[in-house]
Amino acid sequence: MPKIVFITGASSGIGKAIGEFLLSKGYIVYGSSRSPKKYPDTRFKLLELDVKDNISIEKAIAKIVLLEGKIDVLINNAGVGITGPIEETSEDEIKNVLEINYYGPLRVIKAVLPQMREHKSGLIINITSIAAYMGLPYRGFYSASKSALDITTEALRMETKSFGIQFTNVAPGDFATNIAAGRYHAPLLDNSPYKIAYGNTLNLMNSHVDAGKNPLLMGKAILKIIETENPKVRYTVGNFMQKFSITLKNLLPGTWYENLLMKHYKLKK
Repeated sequence: MPKIVFITGASSGIGKAIGEFLLSKGYIVYGSSRSPKKYPDTRFKLLELDVKDNISIEKAIAKIVLLEGKIDVLINNAGVGITGPIEETSEDEIKNVLEINYYGPLRVIKAVLPQMREHKSGLIINITSIAAYMGLPYRGFYSASKSALDITTEALRMETKSFGIQFTNVAPGDFATNIAAGRYHAPLLDNSPYKIAYGNTLNLMNSHVDAGKNPLLMGKAILKIIETENPKVRYTVGNFMQKFSITLKNLLPGTWYENLLMKHYKLKK
């Protein structure tokens, strides 16, 4: 029997790439989007779901369970980017990124856990980010939202292990997707003390996405995890230096690592 996979945020980018790759490998794939009618050419079934809305989450999961009997694998991919100086980012935007990147996956997890527990099996993969391992300048709230999901997954692994349910984090680096276009960017204010530094960092971040890896690599990584008997706590997917940056943070004194990041983002000569 092919496994039933449900991917949130699957209308484009990494989510779509994962879905299409798993579909090509014989999995039954469902995805979600806030506006599925905008994507009629998607090769797998897209269901309407807003991670900020519990009712839409419950409806989508109930529909899959009605059609397929269960959900074997949940991939929490829906998310949003945010950039800006912490001091100048509005409270509404801070709340929004946490609602989507942190509370959103938790809502979907809570909705899918009862049926996984009933079947005594299931795998939940949370897509975090390499940015979750470090407080990046002008991406502090994005780093915080993904880091919160990463740490919560550690606890969920232990709380649900006796039910036969597995959890893991997958932290991607930069991939060539449309994520930069969908980010919230705090405006570059003419009178801001951060104007030059934030502007330079913003250009650098966007160039990293444009030069990013093919999102198909995420599909291949996810397939290996699904086919692994005992997935690790977390995986990283990206270029060597992005993955190595995590190792460096664990090895170097904090101020040394901070200096490396500041030089990378041209915040220090």
